[in-house]
Amino acid sequence: MGINNIINLLGGLGLFLFGMKYMSDGLNQVAGSKMKNLLEKLTRNRFKGFLLGVLVTAVIQSSSATTVMLMGFLNAGVMDLAQATGVIIGSNIGTTITAVLIAIDVSAIAPICIVIGAALALFGKKQKQKYIGQIILGFGILFFGLKYMSGENAMGVLKSDAGFQSLLTRFNNPILGILIGIAVCSVLQSSSAAIGVLQMLALSGGVPLNLAIYLIIGINIGSVTPLLLSAIGAKTNAKRAAFVYFIFNFILIFLTPLAYVTPFLNWVENVSGGNGSVQVAICHILFKVISALVLLPFVPQIVKLSEMVFKPKEHESAMHFQFIDKKITENTTATVLQIGSEVERMAKLVRGNFVLACEGYLNKSLENEAEIRDNEELINWLNHNISDFMVTVCSQKIAAEDSEYIGKLFHVITDLERIGDHAENILNRTKVVVEGAMEFSDKSYEEVKCLYETVLELLDRSLGAFVNKKLPDIEEHKLHALENRIDDLTLQAQDNHVQRLKEKQCHTSSGVVYTKLLQDLERVGDHSYNIAWAARKDKNLIRQI
Repeated sequence: MGINNIINLLGGLGLFLFGMKYMSDGLNQVAGSKMKNLLEKLTRNRFKGFLLGVLVTAVIQSSSATTVMLMGFLNAGVMDLAQATGVIIGSNIGTTITAVLIAIDVSAIAPICIVIGAALALFGKKQKQKYIGQIILGFGILFFGLKYMSGENAMGVLKSDAGFQSLLTRFNNPILGILIGIAVCSVLQSSSAAIGVLQMLALSGGVPLNLAIYLIIGINIGSVTPLLLSAIGAKTNAKRAAFVYFIFNFILIFLTPLAYVTPFLNWVENVSGGNGSVQVAICHILFKVISALVLLPFVPQIVKLSEMVFKPKEHESAMHFQFIDKKITENTTATVLQIGSEVERMAKLVRGNFVLACEGYLNKSLENEAEIRDNEELINWLNHNISDFMVTVCSQKIAAEDSEYIGKLFHVITDLERIGDHAENILNRTKVVVEGAMEFSDKSYEEVKCLYETVLELLDRSLGAFVNKKLPDIEEHKLHALENRIDDLTLQAQDNHVQRLKEKQCHTSSGVVYTKLLQDLERVGDHSYNIAWAARKDKNLIRQI
């Protein structure tokens, strides 16, 4: 095999890898959000999860991408590991669709796909048309690369190459074959690509079926490499998901004896009609299906094993993300879900601090001061770090829907941080009252309590709209009425306060604290109403006070 053959082989491989990546990216853009919605609605039924994993991966053409997406969903709290395990097992079967397409040889339509795909990608008026063009173009380039790679000037020469045949004889060893498969897949970073290369080798007669079986198993084990690398330093759930993926592919090793103690090889050769590419595809699919059938009944045990291997980390400080995993950002759809979950966590902290501060004022108590201070420190940390992370995500290529949602989250965390500041202000005013032994009339406490309860209702309903991503017009009108009531209660309380000052029922110093407290409560109402508007579908209806 000369230098020209090697260059042609690498050129065809480059086209194949580029076409696969380009097609997969287009599929993710067109179908990624729909696949996300399907996964979010996943039930605990492992068999339904298995079928969903097959479907999702068959559409986006990457079991690794599906598993990375699942890691993000696990961190975001959208699903648990038991649900994700069924999907992971199914995803391993869904990825075999590429091998099927290669086996039936659709390379004849590759030039047509390139022409149509390029026309849509370059001249499509709508973004969706461009993505569809990207899918078709990637598909065409993929099979054009395969055809070029398997030609007489590349892999075709291996059939008659004495040196290569001698090398295969030396490598006709199960362990060595598996190790070579692992190495090839680790380098290519794609099991579909590695299987495609193997199919071309088998088609040219360069690799006999008995050696191809070991290479197939090694390739599947090697497909875990990208996930294991992404799981290093990642959160516990991500490591567990990668471990489950590894278990599925590692179990294939124990299926190899079936190929020799049963008439499996003879059956494959007869069914394939002697076509090496078809033989590899059949073995690849059957091994994965058998592994899935063996492992699916043992999902609970696999989950327990992963939990035993990777125990939860105990963090020394609260200053860390619970849902966002900076190590895993390949799938922006899952990453956006993580961000949303982290903002919800921030919202719960803010709401809790507001309640603690107001209850402390009404009860003239400072017993929760340390907790409020600690929470406020964490709220500020989350505000800055979530904002920084969202900037990083926005610098990547993300769907318009996700970009719009992140834009709204910037407004939400700003309002949440300000509510947290007002809660701390209320704590400070309580401290002045308690340490200064200030006296207030019972009427003033009743006014504060009524205003506080109304503000809390608005905050809770606004947070509910934000979490559910839904604010119908009827609910928006009710929230607007609540905000107007807060304004009226604030003005009435201020008027009553002025009257009490005239009647010498309170002191000027305590009156200043009371007035500022009313302002804090009124401003919390304003920011709460802002948060509700983030749930609106209208792009330009962000109301910021």
